[in-house]
Amino acid sequence: MPTPSSGTAPASRLEVAADLLSLLNDTTTEPRADAQLEALTLAVAADLPVLLWGEPGIGKTAALEQLAVALDLPLTTVIASVHEPSDFSGLPVVGDDPAAQGVPMAPPDWAVRLARAGRGLLFLDELSTAPPAVQAALLRLVLERRVGALRLPPGVRIVAAANPRSSAADGWELSAPLANRFVHLRWAHDHEVVVRGLGGTWPRASLPLLDPDRLPEAVRFARRAVCELLAARPALVHQLPKDEARMGGPWPSPRSWEMALRLTAFATAADTSKDVLSMLVRGTVGDGPGLELLANMDRMDLPDPETLLADPATADLPERGDLRQAVLDGVVEAVRRRPERARWEAAWVLLVRALETGPPDLVVVPASTLAALRRADWDVPASIEKLTGVVSLGGRADRAAARITAATAATGPKW
Repeated sequence: MPTPSSGTAPASRLEVAADLLSLLNDTTTEPRADAQLEALTLAVAADLPVLLWGEPGIGKTAALEQLAVALDLPLTTVIASVHEPSDFSGLPVVGDDPAAQGVPMAPPDWAVRLARAGRGLLFLDELSTAPPAVQAALLRLVLERRVGALRLPPGVRIVAAANPRSSAADGWELSAPLANRFVHLRWAHDHEVVVRGLGGTWPRASLPLLDPDRLPEAVRFARRAVCELLAARPALVHQLPKDEARMGGPWPSPRSWEMALRLTAFATAADTSKDVLSMLVRGTVGDGPGLELLANMDRMDLPDPETLLADPATADLPERGDLRQAVLDGVVEAVRRRPERARWEAAWVLLVRALETGPPDLVVVPASTLAALRRADWDVPASIEKLTGVVSLGGRADRAAARITAATAATGPKW
């Protein structure tokens, strides 16, 4: 028995199908806290190339399409693996007199369209499927925004996406020079975001709100944070990974430290969360150096050791254990640099205060180090008696641990 619509023309059926697709595509957005989306928009605002890493189907492309709409930027998608190196380095065009005029390198049509528009979002998709020759051609595009003889305008932002080599079709590891030009963000799905998005409401992408009054302060803070760390840890300035897989991720170099500095300034001016800043700096210089930079930022707000030594009895020590440890170590280091009896005795008063207001184990190492700085003509202060039990207990624990280690080495581990 024929249905009522059996006589409907195929074109009409397609129109009905189009109406249904339109209803399915009719979604909205809402303001919603999303750390990875906030990190992406902040890096885009800082005009740094971003590389999203994630498994296939995780929503990287959809996030970029939504970002382009939210920022009102025309989206240009280029799949690097299906292009030749000349598509990025430029196609040679021979003129009437090559000897006099040279041979200019003509840009592809997508680059010309971006240049004409003056603004846009260039999306380099499936980057991990690009062979080494294409990756080499992308170096100038990503860093200098040059495609052949054409320079892309400042209003163009670059975002790329890649799958891990294990899940990429004919995947390649990223070359170290190309990887070092990106801010690497790990893209993962949020269950609640996916469920609410499939229901028709996705998070809204928006550029960070920078406080104009905080811009100079943000720059000073970022410069101090990075420069203090690299002055104390010069080995972190440049560390090319020896493992090929790690070369394709974030690693520290003067270039990536400059990127980390810029992102720190933007994050400070936007008053972003520590989680977002952590994603950005670790995605620029790597996990280890990035975490050291974050720890250094925490220490920057710590009291000056000289101020504490000047009035140890009323010192206000941090509650957090790692910050308190850093303060005590800094005080002992200040005494070591300028060993004077009054300063040495003030440090003991400070250690007693730390013992009375916090965990005793944080005092063990600073007290032992401070005791070793004593000069022969310096009398032992009376306050040190309160610390004697802590230091001796720490020494006994160290000796016991050494005996256990020696016994284990002699007999072998027991499984």
